[in-house]
Amino acid sequence: MSDTFYITTPIFYPNGVPHIGHAYTAIATDVLARFQRIDGKDVFFLTGTDEHGQKMQRTAEERGITPIALADENSAVFRSMVEEFGCSNDDFIRTTEPRHAAACQELWRRMEANGDIYLDTYGGWYSVRQEAYFDESETEIGDDGVRREPLGSEVEWVEEESYYFRLSAYGDRLLKHYEDNPGFIAPNERRNEVISFVKSGLKDLSISRTTFDWGIPVPGNDAHVMYVWVDALTNYITAAGFPDTGADKWRYWPATHIIGKDIIRFHAVYWPAFLMSAGVELPERVFAHGFLNNRGEKMSKSVGNVVDPFELRDRYGLDQVRYFFMREVPFGNDGSYSHEAIVARTNADLANGIGNLAQRSLSMIAKNCEGRVPDNGGLTDDDEALIAATGPALETARKAMAEQAIHKALEAIFAVVAEADRYIDAQAPWTLRKTDPERMKAVLYTMAETVRRIALMTQPFMPDASARLLDLVAVPVGKRTFADFEARLVPGTELPKPQGVFPRYVEDEAQDA
Repeated sequence: MSDTFYITTPIFYPNGVPHIGHAYTAIATDVLARFQRIDGKDVFFLTGTDEHGQKMQRTAEERGITPIALADENSAVFRSMVEEFGCSNDDFIRTTEPRHAAACQELWRRMEANGDIYLDTYGGWYSVRQEAYFDESETEIGDDGVRREPLGSEVEWVEEESYYFRLSAYGDRLLKHYEDNPGFIAPNERRNEVISFVKSGLKDLSISRTTFDWGIPVPGNDAHVMYVWVDALTNYITAAGFPDTGADKWRYWPATHIIGKDIIRFHAVYWPAFLMSAGVELPERVFAHGFLNNRGEKMSKSVGNVVDPFELRDRYGLDQVRYFFMREVPFGNDGSYSHEAIVARTNADLANGIGNLAQRSLSMIAKNCEGRVPDNGGLTDDDEALIAATGPALETARKAMAEQAIHKALEAIFAVVAEADRYIDAQAPWTLRKTDPERMKAVLYTMAETVRRIALMTQPFMPDASARLLDLVAVPVGKRTFADFEARLVPGTELPKPQGVFPRYVEDEAQDA
């Protein structure tokens, strides 16, 4: 098994400000990256912004500014988003950087040298919003007389000279790759969708434009700029050092791409075909998650239900928002959220669950054990069984995270929280304090050790709160990986004063959403 792990978000299009869907993708990718780091992998986590294209140019013109000024302004907001949502990315790439232009032009030259690029004329229905062409059969004229593509954006007829990529030549090779590597596309619904699309027959792909100039120039023909997907997708290898495959970061390639399901075709069909043509190793995996709906309704500006992720974080708390979206929505499926659902998870799972478990255990230790880790000399089979239950939970989480089943990892971890709740209620250390103080110490040691192990496992999901929990059981910063899982707390270790980590969300402090 490789000790490197490369994971990416899609690069975000900074034509506007971030919405909760962007934050959702970033959080999920961060959780996956953090888990592998804590499990000993050498991780490279990439995110960034996709800054070229007609949509950016038009928006900039409407505002009376240059495209690069718009890109600078909005890219900074996306950079702020990933920082403020606790993302641990190792790089933030912008497609306007010189390193990216060099990578794109080299990829183009290699595809061209392989005989897969030719010049022709193109006419088709083009969506500026989706940055994609659509067959007429895929479009529909609405009651307003406007022709639209399947996701609802307006399309316009575009005719221009264009370079083409011979995508039609790669159908069989792609299908063989999918067959030989069944985990290449996930989840299965997306895999089936892609296979069906490829089997229906691939057409050559227009990969340059002449009707606007905000893009990377085509090598040898400055009248053309690269079509957005050749430009955008290449970011994943730019960040790994391409075209210098001897660069230090190239050891991380190939990557696992985390994307939204609306861009699966570009990542699972176009991208591997480009790489096959250029003689570059294909990605490890493409995982497409679903959409988030607000109270069951798709978010749209016209409905007025688009949510500012920064407001969500400020209202409920960073770790609470991270936990909610990773636990509530089976990763890969569409999901819905509401104020009531977030409050229910926050209070039941966090405040009343892990938070209460830690607080009552550590408070009893502070009051009855001189604020030190209790003696563990008399652990019973019940005590050892609770501590041992954390091991299978970690193994279940490992398997789940390897498949991007984030919700299943959390289910396994919180099953231990529930087991620990049952244990402390059954053992009743508050009664033992009077009847059997030595037994009380063993029970409280068991609880402190279980809290330590739970907090180790929750770090990828709730990094700040988990760090505070680990501080409360005096775990050194350098002993917080899964390699330290079996290294138990040392009796007599001084503990800090207990503090609540997960406050309840009190309804009257906020207006209902």
